[in-house]
Amino acid sequence: MSRMIDTATAAAMLTAEEDILLLTHQYPDGDTIGSAFALCRALRAMGKRARVECTDEIPEKYDYMLSELPTEDFEPRFIVAVDVADRKLLGGLEERYADRIDLCIDHHGSNTEYADYLLLRADYAAAAMVVCEVLREMNIPFDQAIAECIYTGISTDTGCFKYSNADAYTHRMAADMMEYGVRYDMINRTMFDVKSRARVELERRALAGMRFFADGKIAVMPITCAMITESGAAENDMEGLAPLPRQIEGVWVGVTLREKPNGEFKISVRTGNHADASAICKELGGGGHVRAAGCSLTGSLDNAVDTMVQTITRVVDSI
Repeated sequence: MSRMIDTATAAAMLTAEEDILLLTHQYPDGDTIGSAFALCRALRAMGKRARVECTDEIPEKYDYMLSELPTEDFEPRFIVAVDVADRKLLGGLEERYADRIDLCIDHHGSNTEYADYLLLRADYAAAAMVVCEVLREMNIPFDQAIAECIYTGISTDTGCFKYSNADAYTHRMAADMMEYGVRYDMINRTMFDVKSRARVELERRALAGMRFFADGKIAVMPITCAMITESGAAENDMEGLAPLPRQIEGVWVGVTLREKPNGEFKISVRTGNHADASAICKELGGGGHVRAAGCSLTGSLDNAVDTMVQTITRVVDSI
């Protein structure tokens, strides 16, 4: 179990350490990337050696956060995981680093406390908000590059400020970042509006295969390997698909099942006010937030769909 610490303690630890490795979760999104690179830039500004590692390739649309930040090669003396609720979310990095993580900075209430020290703010919309407070505690002078990393994390984990987790403090912190010249129009358009043709083709196939259960309260959208191959979609075309089933009128629980080459299904669950996504996924060994959570299943597509529907109907009242 982790030792729970506050922002000041985390800031003091980072200030005292050298040669710091920052880890993101697999299938990286804007929050884990933004959190990691904001912290990496800040640590380098202090004269420390720091780098970010991810088991998966970081999508090109995030290149603006990586620009002019060459990789440093060193043996880490202090390892930090950001926005990683469970060690298994490290993917291919788990075997190498999972037992060596000194500090985890996170906002998931389902965090499994695998790191030696844990700075957790489950009431925050994004891990980037926690990182922002740590940098302020460290008296780091913010610049446009750091602010854009923080803003990206906040924007992407709030669905461009549409989700219920975007409270007044979330908006105020995003506005603070805008004061540093954040290109918020570019970021929000890149994150939410721009789609490749392959992404549109994949989306069309996924929507055509959507299934409905419980009088339309449950929507399940499979994304098979065949769909991905036929559409020509790349890894960076996958982000942003999970909310689609929940956007349909009358749907309480939207489920996306993405088939992996190894036969595993990566499950993403999105809910409205009627259901707890984290409670659903926890039944299957996963976790996350009340409105957005995930887990993994093995077996056939039909078995995965049946398992999800049965779990949802068991966990969610009146569905």
